[in-house]
Amino acid sequence: MSVRRRPNRKWRARIRDASGRQIARHFDRKSDAERWEASAKAAISRGDWIDPARARVTVGIWAAQWMAAQVQLKPTTRARYEVALRRQVFPTWENIPLSAVSYAEVAAWVQRLTASGLAPATVRYAHRVLALVLAHAVRDGRMSRNPAESVRLPRVVKEEPVFLDHDQVAKLAGACGRYGLLVRFLAYTGLRWGEASALRVSRLDLLRRRVTVAVAFAEVGGELVEGTPKNHQRRSVPIPRFLVDELAAHVAGKRREDLVFTAPNGGPLRNTNYRPRVFAPAAASVGLGGLTPHDLRHTAASLAVAAGANVKAVQRMLGHASASMTLDVYAGLFGDDLDAVANRLDEAVAARDADHLRTGTTGGGLIDLGKR
Repeated sequence: MSVRRRPNRKWRARIRDASGRQIARHFDRKSDAERWEASAKAAISRGDWIDPARARVTVGIWAAQWMAAQVQLKPTTRARYEVALRRQVFPTWENIPLSAVSYAEVAAWVQRLTASGLAPATVRYAHRVLALVLAHAVRDGRMSRNPAESVRLPRVVKEEPVFLDHDQVAKLAGACGRYGLLVRFLAYTGLRWGEASALRVSRLDLLRRRVTVAVAFAEVGGELVEGTPKNHQRRSVPIPRFLVDELAAHVAGKRREDLVFTAPNGGPLRNTNYRPRVFAPAAASVGLGGLTPHDLRHTAASLAVAAGANVKAVQRMLGHASASMTLDVYAGLFGDDLDAVANRLDEAVAARDADHLRTGTTGGGLIDLGKR
């Protein structure tokens, strides 16, 4: 029996955790001490014992430790995590011990964020960051489970992607003046803005009509940071033949390490300047108000599918992690594939029937097993 009465008349219960470390708690009543001891021993045997002392650290302190451990994050993702922590997570949770975070309280927090008028996507992102912080605590043995799991979240209504046709691309490119080539390049290769703005001459292979996407720019706190593309994977993207001569003339005289597309002063092209000063006015002038440079990526997918590209080809072109991701965004573009499958089946059956009429044979009949 490890429950003993102390000289101060308190009852002390002692256990040893899985590592052999002794842990003691004191109670006014013997029954409470025995109950705690039994519960703790049962938790240890199940493997979900949590030392209360390790769960006293606050969410704010633990979040800082978690962020320091995320060495794999791209600068843009790290910045977004920090904003979510500062604006949505810390006002409620910064000084709360991990042991006091409950499912009900997390659900109530999500409800308050939603009621405050935040966009559903913002609420979901804030919840994701808190859930990641708490998951780190579970893995470190500070919590037995993640109280942020399975919390109901507001639904995000996805906006339909914008797709331009060839004529609209041509008009927009004309309205963008010296940046017309950039518009056509984005609309027919599908590169992300950061990938195109970081593209260097050495990554263009105009003989093979390929561009190698290996790096990307991101704006973090007003500074341009060069890193890997999204998903950290390089890819090779085809360049339509009609763009090759224009690209060759555009990069003539540039060094291999020079950027292909630059600002008027020769420096890196920033979307925060290019979009309001060049792109938005040009788009509005041709009846495409509200269009963004990212919509040219959607356009590239649409034009590629219209030209006969399948899901896998579009996935590789856009650099999506999986074909399912491509379908999540562009499923509507592949609707005609079903009609094409049905038409090809019709043609196959019609060809078979025509062959049977010509040869006087029949196919697909049932065999009468009773005559065998």
